[in-house]
Amino acid sequence: MSTPSAAPRTAVGLRSERGPLLLAMMLSTGLVAIDATILSTAVPTIVDDLGGFASFPWLFSIYLLASSVTTPIYAKLADTIGRKPVMLFGIAAFLVGSLLCGVAWDMPSLIAFRAVQGIGAGAILPVSMTIVGDVYTLEERARVQGYLASVWAISAVVGPTLGGIFAQLDAWRWIFLVNVPLCILAGWLVITRFRERVERTHHRLDWLGALLLTASLSLLILGVLEGGRAWAWASPLSIGILGAGAVLLALFVVVERRAAEPILPPLLLTRPLLRTTALMGLAIGGGLIGLTAYVPTYLEGSIGLAPIWAGLALATLTLGWPIAASLSGRLYLRIGFRATTIVGGTILVAAAVALAALAGIPSPWIVGALCLLIGLGFGFTAVPSVVAAQASVDWSERGVVTGAQMFARSIGQAIGAAVLGALANATVDAVGGDATDPATIVSASQVVFIGTAALTALVLVAALAMPRDRGVHAPAQPAETSAATE
Repeated sequence: MSTPSAAPRTAVGLRSERGPLLLAMMLSTGLVAIDATILSTAVPTIVDDLGGFASFPWLFSIYLLASSVTTPIYAKLADTIGRKPVMLFGIAAFLVGSLLCGVAWDMPSLIAFRAVQGIGAGAILPVSMTIVGDVYTLEERARVQGYLASVWAISAVVGPTLGGIFAQLDAWRWIFLVNVPLCILAGWLVITRFRERVERTHHRLDWLGALLLTASLSLLILGVLEGGRAWAWASPLSIGILGAGAVLLALFVVVERRAAEPILPPLLLTRPLLRTTALMGLAIGGGLIGLTAYVPTYLEGSIGLAPIWAGLALATLTLGWPIAASLSGRLYLRIGFRATTIVGGTILVAAAVALAALAGIPSPWIVGALCLLIGLGFGFTAVPSVVAAQASVDWSERGVVTGAQMFARSIGQAIGAAVLGALANATVDAVGGDATDPATIVSASQVVFIGTAALTALVLVAALAMPRDRGVHAPAQPAETSAATE
């Protein structure tokens, strides 16, 4: 790999030599960031239009499943053929998926087209973070986080606001169509402002591992979401689906141990730092989806809050996250990665437990305040854990390691959406099956929030289990990279 001369460490910003590339990564990240908040506020409107309340968790699960299982493949491709073609494919797939979602005619078609979106999202976020890890040193990344955090902050306000407005105007299709111009601009910036030089070498992609992973997780999520609703938990069909998923997952582990170039190298799980940060990402993903999928529905269904205001209550979470993310860079350079994640995990658990305890008193003010604290907790755990993992490896492993961290978070979201959705559906059935009754909505949401609190406790456990930092305070050396900006 060729290594361009390092830019001065002070040259971090949109006006610097690497500014156009930073802008491209910010815009690419914005595609995923807005999608994380804009849909949840419109779920009740979409259900009213297309039907299928019990199926709406699939809107999140199928998207997250598609992005999860493709992330390791993209990560491996990014380390072999380069970051740029993988990023452009992700943006193109996200664009096509958004267009298809905008013309969906029923819930099954919308769910299917969300899978196409997920295939694109699986490349965008991990590869953009890998590029940032290539181009900026450890110390510079602490400052770059402020720029990337601003994307999430803007999306935290723009996403729920647009989602609420489109829902109230009965124009929910624009939730997806608004992505089209953003995709076009992001793709143009990557094409024109990012150059890389990659030494082409022969690599064997682990297609069998990818197929087994996709099939196993699809079956497990299908079994969890539909079990107890479409069929009895103890029925032969339920046992068969869950059993087949477990067997295929076990086969995936066996294949990965023998594959020449596995998409998820077992070596990653033998390193204590990577193991604990992956566990943290898994729990963060599950906790995040529990809140983003159910907070707006909880407030709209329990007290009749307008979608735009329910979305803004959730926006405090996605506003707190980038604020903490931008501050975490300075904090982990002072006290270390482990201490920073412990601070974040403590905030996270306290706020999530309070939300679960107070769910019986629906209030946008209480929910907004607690979601802000939860967002701060996520920001102080998610960013330092990924940067710590990146800093522990060199260029040749950075794409796979970053992809593994994003994979863990996406899998956490996919499984979390399925499990928490199943708990919510079971609660609805247990109290009479009327998903429009405010008391039923409160009961189902409280169960989801309790599950979310349990996941945040796992985040804190993983933070405490992280190895103590070594060399965090040492001056960071310029990272090797194959990327250069024009």
